[in-house]
Amino acid sequence: MTPSWPARALMAVVRGYRLMLSPWLGNACRFEPTCSRYSLAALEQHGALAGSYLTVHRILRCAPWCAGGHDPVPDNPPRLFTRLVPSTVRACASSSSSSESSHD
Repeated sequence: MTPSWPARALMAVVRGYRLMLSPWLGNACRFEPTCSRYSLAALEQHGALAGSYLTVHRILRCAPWCAGGHDPVPDNPPRLFTRLVPSTVRACASSSSSSESSHD
């Protein structure tokens, strides 16, 4: 599934950060994947709203007292965002994506 235009715009901002600022700041991320790679994956997988929420939540967890480690993007969006989208829309989206994958 192709990300929406807001998600693509946010992904461009993250890529710009990776290109322009990240080399100057150095690699000090405590997590794997890095926060910028996590952000790109979250935006692509969950869209602009849920992906932004996951990104901000991840960045807020990055603190000196956090051990870090392996922290992949969750397969399901946060509960807050599953309540915002009606279950019939989610069911239609999941059935259409499974039918599209069966044609490949």
